[in-house]
Amino acid sequence: MADSSLPLGGRVKRAASLAKLGAKAGSGLVGARRAARRGDAAAVEAGHEQVADAVFETLGSMKGAAMKLGQMLAFVDLDIDDSTGDIYRSRLTGLLDSAPATDTAAIEAAIEEQYGAPATEVFARWDRDPIAVASIGQVHRAQLPDGTEVAVKVQHPGIAEAVQADMGNLSALRPVLSMTHPNLDTGPLIDEVRERIRDELDYQKEGAYQQAFHDRFDGHPAIAVPKVFHEWCRPRVLVSEYVEGRRFDEILAAPQAERDRYGEAIFRFVFSSLYRFRIFNADPHPGNFIFPLEPGGPVTFIDYGSARTFSTEVRRKLRALHLAVAADDEGDPTGATALEHAMLDAGLLPEDRKDIDFDVVRRWFALAYEPLAGDREWTYSTEYARRLIGASTDPSRGMESTLRKLTMPAEYILLNRIQFGVNSLLARLQPTANWNRIMTEIAEGSAPTTPMGREEQPWLSRVGEFIDPVARPTAA
Repeated sequence: MADSSLPLGGRVKRAASLAKLGAKAGSGLVGARRAARRGDAAAVEAGHEQVADAVFETLGSMKGAAMKLGQMLAFVDLDIDDSTGDIYRSRLTGLLDSAPATDTAAIEAAIEEQYGAPATEVFARWDRDPIAVASIGQVHRAQLPDGTEVAVKVQHPGIAEAVQADMGNLSALRPVLSMTHPNLDTGPLIDEVRERIRDELDYQKEGAYQQAFHDRFDGHPAIAVPKVFHEWCRPRVLVSEYVEGRRFDEILAAPQAERDRYGEAIFRFVFSSLYRFRIFNADPHPGNFIFPLEPGGPVTFIDYGSARTFSTEVRRKLRALHLAVAADDEGDPTGATALEHAMLDAGLLPEDRKDIDFDVVRRWFALAYEPLAGDREWTYSTEYARRLIGASTDPSRGMESTLRKLTMPAEYILLNRIQFGVNSLLARLQPTANWNRIMTEIAEGSAPTTPMGREEQPWLSRVGEFIDPVARPTAA
């Protein structure tokens, strides 16, 4: 992987684009504030539209870290009023599908550099038009000599250099991000982008993780992970099974029963990965799901550039936190003490915690675990996702200052990202289920209580070698 930096002109151009974005967005915000003071609602809307357009046009035209940051923000529910929020939501959501494609000739040159032969000779069929474009690479459909249909993900030429140029410039976006997400602490988000982008540039690591997920979920009735063809992969090219299906936005208008099933499949994928296999994908992004063409098929999960493993000990601490929150929520007098002990054990409380209002901490955990609280059906909603984001980031809600005093081991930063991301995604699908029972089934091996849980029993018996002993089911 090339690690040289962009030529000076390229670095300056990218920095200038971000600086220009700040100026245009700042001008729009000032105009909106002046209009608000004089009561001109139309001018307020026009000012915010100028900010939103500037963000979309600039980040949407850039590959690399800047584009990735915009995509991450696109599926975090905005904790601002609906009229203003809708302006930003519509523009930012567009970033999920708006990464600029690389000219096919440049992609084919990259293929030839990686394989030593033209794409038309490497593959039995090579489709020149990309089927998907992301911030790091783009995907072309092709066919192997034996007739297998594959998806070929090729890194954008020069992307490693562009990422290096962005790393030093992302902080310049903080004022703009404060406009689009006024109650979000953008510092940790920018740091997270830097780390995830570095990981996503390593296609060999991504291929190994995708294979690990494929091996574990192979044969699941509602979850699928495309097979990786390792002999065809190269450092900047990832070749995997081609899957045809519908995208996330197409599912939002599906019947409730269908959305319930897909929501449960996503929930089971995320938490089975965590609790059964101690492996997780830290990029819950709507573009990373492929839904079946016909109802009833499996949801396919793609893109493993941000995958991680973690220890049995971390898994135990996560479950202890959940059980302590549940006990506290149910009025168990020992619940608060159990939560404090669980947080200490997990490294979430500093040694000197005299300035921490533990009642605030308890309320936040009760909110964060609300989907799992109690033996009842519960529906994910955008209202819930916004409440959680607001409580976590908005100083006016009274929790943010206390939460800032908590300590955060590195592994929990990624786990928090999964939680917020999954909440936002499920909020858009709005599935209903008894999530508490499903989680207990996954984390403790209790008997299944949903049709999908019963359908997956034969699969569980086949993947026993991968399951963490603590989470091994009591019956197949």
